[in-house]
Amino acid sequence: MNLVAIPAFTDNYLWLLHDGRSALVVDPGEAAPVKDTLRALGLDLRGILVTHHHGDHVGGVRELLPLLAEGGQVWGPATETLPVPVVPLREGDRVELLGQTFDVLDVPGHTAGHIAFVLKQPSDGSAPILFCGDTLFSAGCGRLFEGTPAQMLASLAKLAALPGDTRVCCAHEYTLSNLRFARTVEPQNEAAARHEAWCLARREQSLPTLPSTIAVELQINPFLRCEHAEVREAAQRHDPRVTAQPVSVLAGLRQWKNDFR
Repeated sequence: MNLVAIPAFTDNYLWLLHDGRSALVVDPGEAAPVKDTLRALGLDLRGILVTHHHGDHVGGVRELLPLLAEGGQVWGPATETLPVPVVPLREGDRVELLGQTFDVLDVPGHTAGHIAFVLKQPSDGSAPILFCGDTLFSAGCGRLFEGTPAQMLASLAKLAALPGDTRVCCAHEYTLSNLRFARTVEPQNEAAARHEAWCLARREQSLPTLPSTIAVELQINPFLRCEHAEVREAAQRHDPRVTAQPVSVLAGLRQWKNDFR
């Protein structure tokens, strides 16, 4: 299975997974880059996976419908309003596509009905793949537009429990910005410093910093480290109202990040 990050807009990635003949696309906020990639690689489009309703994730879905091969479908969150009819999904459901089985997780927080797709056992024996939309970013997490800190904490914990080699395919190239914040929270975090240097080299070559892995995120991402003393104490120094409870730490970090420049 081949995993391709298609750049779109200013900082989105539209993820394409293909076997050399057939492809699926995740969160196609823009149709043109997907069409160009399918044409360049000579691929048939067999399915579209959608994690949530925001326009930069669904804006290209309608335009891609005529490209779907016979039997191709669009799958998306059961509780969100989307621009086209979809096969509704919630946690516990599975999608069978390209000979692969994708497990669905409910990961509310960024939006109320956000879902994620996990390919636990790719047929080629490669590492698992997580399509997490805007819930988990490398070194960060999504803004809480519709959900609560408690929901986001639970969603991130669910993703953090996946195998360490799981490839984290989030939807935005926010990594360096997120790392600046992460290193402000944990200035002594050597793993974050090493990862920042690696990401800088990647971006200087116009290469993506993604996918990350769950193992890397557990070392560098403050939103997955709310129980660590260094993270908690940093959040409390920034806002004395933050308590020792992880949900309070996450809420404090998220507000701090919202205002961080």
